[in-house]
Amino acid sequence: MAIIETFNIVKKYGDITAVDGVDLQIEPGECFGLLGPNGAGKTTLIKMITAVAPITSGQASVTELNVIHEPRAIKALIGVVPQEENLDPDFSVLKNLLVFARYFNIPAKEAKRQAIANLELFELAHRQDAKISELSGGMKRRLLIARALINQPRIIVLDEPTVGLDPQTRHMVWQKLQSLKGQGTTQLLTTQNMEEAAVLCDRLAIMNDGRIVALGVPTEMITEYGSKQIIEARADSTAKDQIREELKRRGIYWHELGETFYVFQSDSTDLDNIFGEKLNVLVQRKPTLEDVFLRLTGRALTE
Repeated sequence: MAIIETFNIVKKYGDITAVDGVDLQIEPGECFGLLGPNGAGKTTLIKMITAVAPITSGQASVTELNVIHEPRAIKALIGVVPQEENLDPDFSVLKNLLVFARYFNIPAKEAKRQAIANLELFELAHRQDAKISELSGGMKRRLLIARALINQPRIIVLDEPTVGLDPQTRHMVWQKLQSLKGQGTTQLLTTQNMEEAAVLCDRLAIMNDGRIVALGVPTEMITEYGSKQIIEARADSTAKDQIREELKRRGIYWHELGETFYVFQSDSTDLDNIFGEKLNVLVQRKPTLEDVFLRLTGRALTE
């Protein structure tokens, strides 16, 4: 039985459709990733699932509770890590967690015990009396996750949880999230970090223009959409139109970013024999999740 389900869920803002008929089934204990360029509808979808934004049409449920009719019960089961840092600057590290615990009616003694445990988990216990302004960006991100766990949620929703973190802190956060998953916590994650998706996600969905364009296990998606190999090449400016026409004629998928052609090859055709010096091959490599993303959305991750 899925722990999170959506059926033809839609969100409109006037004439703009932000989420356009999304069906999802997320299983208990898995880490499910939502990938997509900015404006794809990821955050809006999460807001509907977590009963923050009203649903225009369709249905959604969390642990079989209807999101429209039982929003308070659902919020009590979920921990949310927002993309934007929203810690209270007037409180210490520890008090941020204790005050947040009041929203869940957690008794003071239990709230302090849980808060200290969460700070220890994310290696922040030694800074419990510090002000928020005294924390580094990485510490603030870790504190946001610690805060989201104060009610010991069955589900944790993470919206770009490691954005802006240095590699060492990012890997530490990944390790903690994997530990939580090992304890049975279901995770719904949005990210534009393809390494993060590959490391953490059991399954993922790629969204574009409010719709899911692909869904599956990361390795299987690479096999299905990534072709045999990716060739990165630069083209002579006077020959670009000819190269495009020839690739199209041969049924070879490609994408251009700036001056670079990304050619998705399903066989071992030697492009040098086709284009000669008109196409300067820079790299030949195996496909990655980022290539799948590029192929399905037509946009780079940095857009």
